Amino acid sequence: MTTSLPTDPQQALRLDNQLCFALYSTSLAMNKLYRKLLRKLGLTYSQYLVMMVLWERDGLTVSEVGERLFLDSATLTPLLKRMETAGLLTRARAASDERQVIITLTPEGDQLRQQAAELPQSILNASQCSLDQIVGMKQQLDALRDSLMKSA
Repeated sequence: MTTSLPTDPQQALRLDNQLCFALYSTSLAMNKLYRKLLRKLGLTYSQYLVMMVLWERDGLTVSEVGERLFLDSATLTPLLKRMETAGLLTRARAASDERQVIITLTPEGDQLRQQAAELPQSILNASQCSLDQIVGMKQQLDALRDSLMKSA
C-alpha cells in the first residue's frame, strides 16, 4: 500500500494532516502526564531526563549528558545548576581536563530512582496500549528522529 500527501493544497496544509502536529500535540499530552506524575518526586520533565541518564551511568561530563539528551551545554548548564542547588547532583571540574565538568548524583538524587521506578508502568497504563505497541511506536519514532536529523 502506498500513500502520498494530498495533492490539493487546501488538504495538504490542514493541521490534522500534519505529522508534525500529531507529534507536537502528543508530546504536549505526554509532558502534561509526566508533570503530574513527577510532582511527587519534585522533578520537572527535563530534570527527570537528566536523572535517567545519570541513573544509567553516573559521573558523566556535561557534554556526554547533552549528547544523550540532544541538548547543548547552554541549555543544559542552567538546568544542572538548579538540580545542584536542589541537592540532586554535584558538578565538579575534571582533574584531567578542567574544561570538562563531571556530573555526579548525590545520595538524594540516587534515592529518587526507587520512587521513579513506577513511572514507566504508569505511562503504559495511561497510554491504553500494549507493551508491544509501545515498543513498536518507540522504534518507529527513533527511526524517524534519526532520518530527520540526517536531513536537518
